[in-house]
Amino acid sequence: MGTEQNKQLVAGFFTALNECRIDDLGDYLAADVIDHNKIIHGEPDEPGAAFAAIETQLTALAPYRAEIDRLTAEGDTVVARITQSGVSSGAHPRMPRPTGRSFRNEAIFEFTVRDGRISEIRGVSDRLGLFLQLDWDWPAID
Repeated sequence: MGTEQNKQLVAGFFTALNECRIDDLGDYLAADVIDHNKIIHGEPDEPGAAFAAIETQLTALAPYRAEIDRLTAEGDTVVARITQSGVSSGAHPRMPRPTGRSFRNEAIFEFTVRDGRISEIRGVSDRLGLFLQLDWDWPAID
């Protein structure tokens, strides 16, 4: 796939997230996708664990929304700068009881595309801002 097709794949992935089309994630993510970001604290460190983590995140922060601010591609890498928003509306491993509060923050994701699917995800976001906006307790450091 060329860089434009890779960008379209990533844009389609965010569209699926915005539409909460969990069953369609396999159209965008490789079955053995590795999420280096650890979407959910304690997520298993194994290929494909991102599917369940994404579903949990979408359910806990519904209605979740990711606005693509910029997509940049080079070779098999696509970088997305997004503004994401949602509401603490469901159970989450970091906050079992929803607070009902909303959030809006920026995030940057780097996707590796192989064989027409996203094979790796790396990301950074304003988690402090997220926790403060949602009124979640800051995780304890062991």
